[in-house]
Amino acid sequence: MENSTRKVVLVGCGMVGNSFLYSAMNRGIAQHYVLIDAFQQAAEGNAIDLSDAVAVLENRFSTIKAGDYSECKDADLIVITAGRPQRDGETRLDIVADNARIMQDIALKIKASGFKGVTLIASNPVDVLASVYQKVTGYAKNKVISSGTTLDSARLRRLVGNKLNIAPASVNAYVLGEHGDSSVSAWSKASIMQKSIADFVAEGKLTEKDLEDMHQQMIKMAYTIIDLKKATFYGIGVCLSSIAKAILNDERSTFLVGAKCEGEYNVKGTYIGVPAVIGANGIEEIIEWKLAKEEQVQFEKSATQLHEALNVALAALK
Repeated sequence: MENSTRKVVLVGCGMVGNSFLYSAMNRGIAQHYVLIDAFQQAAEGNAIDLSDAVAVLENRFSTIKAGDYSECKDADLIVITAGRPQRDGETRLDIVADNARIMQDIALKIKASGFKGVTLIASNPVDVLASVYQKVTGYAKNKVISSGTTLDSARLRRLVGNKLNIAPASVNAYVLGEHGDSSVSAWSKASIMQKSIADFVAEGKLTEKDLEDMHQQMIKMAYTIIDLKKATFYGIGVCLSSIAKAILNDERSTFLVGAKCEGEYNVKGTYIGVPAVIGANGIEEIIEWKLAKEEQVQFEKSATQLHEALNVALAALK
């Protein structure tokens, strides 16, 4: 799709949504942006503020405005970040019922608009809410994506890079499963320049304890940030703009996103973080790895937790 006609609608003008927009604008991924929020003044204020940034940026001019759900009809991409935020001490799954009801309302309004594009969801718990959205709208599963474990994987790469004094961008490390406490660090697939993490352990440059410590740090990172500053938004904002760019440019790039598995990884009927190819059609392909035995066991446990949370979410909609 041509850059001059690309239209992105953001639903939810909190810090995550605004961080996504700011990153997207800096990358010049679209020409038209529309902001929707339950509080219209928030959408209007952020549209004005971000428009000021456009006047300074060196990339192609973009239009930014507040709008309503009728704007979704001709959008190429909708990014949803709306929902009740995670409070101190809460897990992402603790907020499932409240945010499922919010997501149902959003999904019905988007469906009524006649929207035909791709939806990217970052509202927590991301995979449960992607399942709710896809069920309510009836959209094809490939056209609905959650941010999944994209951010978790970035955090793990940073931790490994810091430990080995190597740039995180040079580290291949992946997190699958829930974007949350039951996530799985797939160490069997981790490497640096085709040298496996197992080789680093064999050489004594890393230990099994290091791997477990980094996994736990990755899981707890969001709680640490929330405790310090009440919310996380910069990291996920950049992750969202990266996924959005891949969709709008039809890059067919690989990400650890939330995709609906229907037998892949021995999981069926739920969105969950897996490696996938992302392009103009959303999820072009789920890449199925042969995980280490214990990783597969933990992945299936994570899927079970997401199934249970989805049942709670669906019960809240009745």
